[in-house]
Order: sequence, then C-alpha cells, then structure tokens
Amino acid sequence: MTASAAPPSTGSGRDASRGSRAVSRRRFVLPLIAALSFGLVSVSPRGAGQRQLRESAPDSEYMVRQQADTDRTWRAASEGFMQMEKITYRSKAGDLDIPAFVFQPLRLRGSKVHSALVWVHEGIRGHLGETYIPFIREAASKGYVVIAPEYRGGIGYGKAFYDAIDYGGREVDDVVTAVSVLRTKYPHVDSGRIGVIGWSHGGMIALLSITRNQTMFKAAVAIVPVTNLFQRLAWKGAEYQHIIDPHNRLGGSPSERRQIYKDRSPLYGVDKLQIPLLVHVARTDDDVNIEEDMQLVDALRSRKPLLAETKVYDNPPGGHIFDRRVDPGTWQPESSPDQRDSWNRVWAFLERNLDPVHESGGPTSAPLR
Repeated sequence: MTASAAPPSTGSGRDASRGSRAVSRRRFVLPLIAALSFGLVSVSPRGAGQRQLRESAPDSEYMVRQQADTDRTWRAASEGFMQMEKITYRSKAGDLDIPAFVFQPLRLRGSKVHSALVWVHEGIRGHLGETYIPFIREAASKGYVVIAPEYRGGIGYGKAFYDAIDYGGREVDDVVTAVSVLRTKYPHVDSGRIGVIGWSHGGMIALLSITRNQTMFKAAVAIVPVTNLFQRLAWKGAEYQHIIDPHNRLGGSPSERRQIYKDRSPLYGVDKLQIPLLVHVARTDDDVNIEEDMQLVDALRSRKPLLAETKVYDNPPGGHIFDRRVDPGTWQPESSPDQRDSWNRVWAFLERNLDPVHESGGPTSAPLR
C-alpha cells in the first residue's frame, strides 16, 4: 500500500483564506433539495451535484475543476487551525486508488499519543463538503487525527471513479482501508484508539464498517444513517433503485436478491455490534425518514442497550442536515440548540471512548456556544 501526498498549497494563508471566502460567497449555497431527497450529494456550496442531476452523463472535467476549488478552500480553512494534506491509497478491494484528506493537530505530541477518526462524508455522489470545516477544526483542536476518504462513486475524481459506485459494497472497503493507512503512515496515532463517524449514506458506511470488521474500531458514531434498503427502496420508488445501482452491481431488485440487500442494510447487523455506538436521528428528516431510522434505534435500545446510545431529535431546524448547517461566509456552525446538543454529545461520547490525547495536560475545547 502506498500513500502519496498532494502538492502543498502556495501563497500566504491570509491571501488564500480571503480568496476562498470570496469564492464561497459567489457559490450556490442553498441545499440541493432534489438531490438531498435521495441522499445523492454532500451538503456543499458548489453546483457539481446539481449539474450532474440535469445531465445524462456527468461532466467529469467540470467536477474535477470544482474539486480542485474545494481542495483550495480546505487548505485555506486549515491555516492556523490544523495541518492538512491530501493523499491517495489503494483500496483493499484492490481495484481503485482512493483520495483522502488527512487533518492533524498543529502540534503532535509523540508516538501513539493521538486517537484518530475515520470521517465518512454523506452523499453517494458526494465528497468532503466545506460544511464540515468547523467540525474537523474542532476535532483537530481536541487532538484527533482525522482521515476523510473520498470513497468510490463520488464527484470530482473523474468518470472511472464516478462509475465505480458500489452501494454498500466496495465503498466500505475504501473506507476501512483508511485504518491501515493510519497505522502504517502516522506513527503518532494509537491504532487501538481509532473511531469512525459518518452521516446519512456515510453513516450507513460507518455502521457496515463496524459490523463487518468488529474489532477494527474502538467506537463509532452514525448521524441520520441509512439503515434499511428494503424500506428505503419501497418509499423512494423505482427511480432510486437506478440511482444507487446504475450498473446493476446488486444484481437485481430486493425481491430477487434479498440476501445482498440484507447484507447492505445496517439494521440487520445489530447483533454483530461489539463496540460503543452513538446514533442521532431526526423526526423531521425528509431523506432518511424517521420510520426507517427508528427501526435501528429500537433495535439498538432493545438488543444492545449497554453498547448503544441513541437520541431522537423531534423538530431540529434543517431536518436531515440539522447538525451540519453552517454560515458559508465564515464557516461557523449555525449553533441551533439541537445542533449544539448533538455535537456536545458526540464530543463527549468520543472523549469517553477514544481519549483523544493520551497524556496528562492534553488539549481541551469548550462546547459549542
């Protein structure tokens, strides 16, 4: 396995930051309502996902240019807050090189001192959107090393990468391979204190990762996760079947391939859970409907009460994206009461289970205000 770093950013941090903020204000920043209703794209202030929905084939060159712009924004946003690099590694599936962002605290404290998080973005046609900026900054300030894989099927890495989509299949391999990268390339990471966190489709990947690899992670967080493909396809309709599986890698409909859909639905893996898990869902979620997510919540409460913590938010502003709403001009969280509560619970859960910096006098950070 090889991990290669992308070229460093050029120009001063101040100029880059000012430029990126100006660009961000010019971008289309409202949620892509149609795309989000199917969990297609990440919540991100750029138009690649919307553009793809209007066309019979993706404009790969356009999306690659947009990804380069996103990379510049992340570099500027990292200045003064955390170290950032862009790497690639070979997926354990053996067929594809996976780009990934790696964020580290500004000051590293020695061998095997730091915990790490595998950060799984939402959207089957997504990427690490800029709305994660304040939360990854927070993670780095607490001492975590964060690796964010850009798993197959996403936008911004060319047509072959986009067409490699494998819903609930090899995309999970792409993500769990990041653990091997942390263990072999980052000696300051304690391989026994690695967690995984994901949202929506990324939450589904996080859940599949911990049930298929039961001793790989120390703890996991899944926010508004996709949980049951049988219900999801029944509610979203025939169009959604083609959206998630345009190349028929699932081999047919749920009635034709029951086992493969079951294997790719986290709901049916609850009994395999062996590590602490935190799940947050929203009753007003119009993407992963509460009827789908409550099946997982109820199963965890009844069968894994000692391992799982769950929270149902009744009416959070933003519904599906309630915890990720930010000001695109400043990249500061919206800080609604429900958003603050969710993130404070997430950080407290991770601190209890991962101990971000395992030495006296490690960094601390105040809760979101």
